[in-house]
Amino acid sequence: MASLLHQIQHRSVTIDAPLSLDSGQTLPSVTIAYQSHGTLDANKSNAVLVCHALTGDQYVASDHPATGKPGWWARMVGPGKPVDTDRYFVICANVLGSCMGTSGPATPDPATGTPLGMKFPVITIADMVRAQAMLLDHLGIERLHAVIGGSMGGMQTLAWAAAHPERLGSAIVIASAARHSAQNIAFHEVGRQAIMADPDWQDGDYYDKYCTPTKGLAVARMAAHITYLSEAGLTEKFGRRLQARDIKSFGFDADFQVESYLRHQGLAFTDRFDANAYLYITRAMDYFDLAEPHEGQLAGAFARAKDVRFTLVSFDTDWLYPTSESRRIVQALQSVGAAASFVELSAPFGHDSFLLDVPALDRLVAGALRAEG
Repeated sequence: MASLLHQIQHRSVTIDAPLSLDSGQTLPSVTIAYQSHGTLDANKSNAVLVCHALTGDQYVASDHPATGKPGWWARMVGPGKPVDTDRYFVICANVLGSCMGTSGPATPDPATGTPLGMKFPVITIADMVRAQAMLLDHLGIERLHAVIGGSMGGMQTLAWAAAHPERLGSAIVIASAARHSAQNIAFHEVGRQAIMADPDWQDGDYYDKYCTPTKGLAVARMAAHITYLSEAGLTEKFGRRLQARDIKSFGFDADFQVESYLRHQGLAFTDRFDANAYLYITRAMDYFDLAEPHEGQLAGAFARAKDVRFTLVSFDTDWLYPTSESRRIVQALQSVGAAASFVELSAPFGHDSFLLDVPALDRLVAGALRAEG
């Protein structure tokens, strides 16, 4: 439940400095929740920032406090792993607008002490990166060995390279894009409307209420989860097999295994995520378009990033952020003379491949980090 979610205590820092947002509004201060792994070396040159995806958080390699499950990239980050914490000081911060300790809709209004809800300003991917830069300044880290992220984390990585190229040596972008397509926006709008149509949403003012919009949030998660998978993967895993029955019910229970799976995914999600945060983060992703400030020319976004080493990875079954989006980024990087390598990997898992067991991705990430070192 959202009420329990917001009782979790996180490692965080509150920075009493204004954060100017793309919307024109300003946050007078910002709280950033984060986790770190490994040891920062004496000259502070081994820091790696891992940026999480839409429904991720700072618990990249440690157990999640709400679910007890391993971190979302525990197979990738740790001692001797591709992002080797014996070698690198790994930082992962909960993004601005989220619900795991960083400033967002659940943050108390300084004037009233009640959660801001929909009074929290709309934020962008660039705003998330500005908040992360404030955290690094607080930690005394001027330059990152690398920034790495998949999906929305890849968007943040690209935004880092565009806005602060002097602060990073390497950018590793996995299953991502430099803009959100009309199809991406459409799927997000379905999810937002599901949340806002839930009578328990109450215009976002539900934090101190008995009922929260869990039904709407579950439906939003179900719709999004379909986009993270591939048709071949769904067919192989579920096909048209029935769920715990031999014949169809001729009703609207979960007759099919795939229906039961999606319902489970939706309900489980409500235990670890906040509906308002989902609204804000999906809107930030929809606004993302690196080329927009440069008269639609993506190369303009990377004009100052010629000294950053880029590694881009896509997956052949990812129809949410298809390979064509990565190729577009590579072409823009090549046009400005930036060092860019690109690989399309074969995996049956669709967009979620960056989170799952794909050994070739492990090798690529490890190699890209070592290449910069």
